[in-house]
Amino acid sequence: MKICIVKLSAMGDIIHAMVALQFIKKELPNAEIDWVVEGEFRGVLEDNPHINNILPINLKSIKKKKSEIFTQYKILKTYSKNNYDIIIDAQGLLKSAIVSKIIGAKTIAGFDKNSIREGIASIFYDKKVSIAYDANTIDRNATVLCEPLDIKITSQKILNKKIFLFSSSDIKNLPDIFNLFVIGSTWESRNYPKEKFIEIADELKVKTFIVWGSEEEHKKAIWMSEKSEYLEVLSRGNLNDLKYIISKCNLLIGNDTGPTHMAWGLNIPSITIFGPTPINRVYVTLINKIVKSISKIDHYKLNKNDFSIINIKSNEIIELAKGIKS
Repeated sequence: MKICIVKLSAMGDIIHAMVALQFIKKELPNAEIDWVVEGEFRGVLEDNPHINNILPINLKSIKKKKSEIFTQYKILKTYSKNNYDIIIDAQGLLKSAIVSKIIGAKTIAGFDKNSIREGIASIFYDKKVSIAYDANTIDRNATVLCEPLDIKITSQKILNKKIFLFSSSDIKNLPDIFNLFVIGSTWESRNYPKEKFIEIADELKVKTFIVWGSEEEHKKAIWMSEKSEYLEVLSRGNLNDLKYIISKCNLLIGNDTGPTHMAWGLNIPSITIFGPTPINRVYVTLINKIVKSISKIDHYKLNKNDFSIINIKSNEIIELAKGIKS
């Protein structure tokens, strides 16, 4: 069977969907699996033994240059020559549904209209999966990928998952024991205060590297490193490098964002700090914990002006970190 998965972005969502690969390959060991993704995130998928081909696309380029729509269409038509038995749209957006339709397959599967924000996307699907929009994000991704293949997915299977992120990097001279801080995210209101990250580092007294993505985050990381002897700014590498470094750390503490979710995919101890986003984006385990502000969440309309994350006390995270056994 030739399967094509369409999950374009974002990093955390791609990671949450990838957990399904091991269950698909266990039930369908001879299946060929390709994955369509925005090019900037292909590094998340690289080196996974269950993916045959990573198929990059750059739909974001269309926003900057309208004529790019023709370039991207040609790329998708090239992928359509692969003759897939089934395409599964795990994104659930109109754009991902159109991508699925252009590539084409004997069967196109995705969420039903009541399970996604852009319900119109469901008209493109032959097989439709029903799961509540406010259900756990990992459960939603695993269900939409497995159910069309007649594979039963359970929470227990997900809890017992094997590592599914892999890296070909081999960075030298990493300390034997170190932590990681992920200090950035897509919204400022999702970012835990830099001063409180410093308090955590000074209390845990462990060498801690700071992960950063933008120049603004880089400046923040430098400022933090100057305030604590335990903090050091991590050199910026590619996503393969990041996966490798996270796989070697003792504990990752970070905002609700892609690199933080990598720890879960690598079975590395982590604490995810939530403000204006729902905690059902993760699985809580013996080594993967969460801290949430007191604000209430509307899954259908997240409040980017909810800065309640700043009220989470550093001691709450410190005590949680001390209780996690790697």
